[in-house]
Amino acid sequence: MKERQDAWSEENDWQLAETVLRYVREGSTQLKAFEEAGDRLNRTAAACGFRWNAVVRQQYVREMGTAKKQRKDYFHILARREKNIEVADHTVETPAGNSANLGISLAQVISFLTNLESKAASTAEVEQLRKELAIIKEEKAELEKKLEQTQQENITMQEDYETLMRIMNRARQTVLLADNDPSPAFKMEKNGNLEKIAE
Repeated sequence: MKERQDAWSEENDWQLAETVLRYVREGSTQLKAFEEAGDRLNRTAAACGFRWNAVVRQQYVREMGTAKKQRKDYFHILARREKNIEVADHTVETPAGNSANLGISLAQVISFLTNLESKAASTAEVEQLRKELAIIKEEKAELEKKLEQTQQENITMQEDYETLMRIMNRARQTVLLADNDPSPAFKMEKNGNLEKIAE
């Protein structure tokens, strides 16, 4: 019987398992493990996922449990260390034997430092957003002040307008009353005196 060219070998299964277990230990997702394994094995991530779930996972049940426990221990250690981290420019020397007891690999340390760096970037981004918010609040306060000033000017203009209208109405009424009240006619005498003409 002829073997398929795309058949999975034991070596392929081992590489897939090693990749998935490493990702699980480091706290990453199986999907990312399938993507990396797919690149290494020249297969799709979906094919790697199918192979893992259909065949390989059953062969690595105990290793999977150990990887999950190591992940839990690793994150517990990281959480404790993260609380005690001081930003300082010094190195801490540890005996070689201690690192083996912790079960932390170089990839895990790199992953931790990458996460720490992204948190620092997030902190810087938050600080930038706070500054922008302060500027926006300042601009808002200035606009509110200008609005209040404009509203006050509008009230003053309204009052001036109403006063002007009252003056004009009074003047109009005065003119109307004057038109209704016939003014006496006068004539000037030769000596310059004014004499009222009888109606």
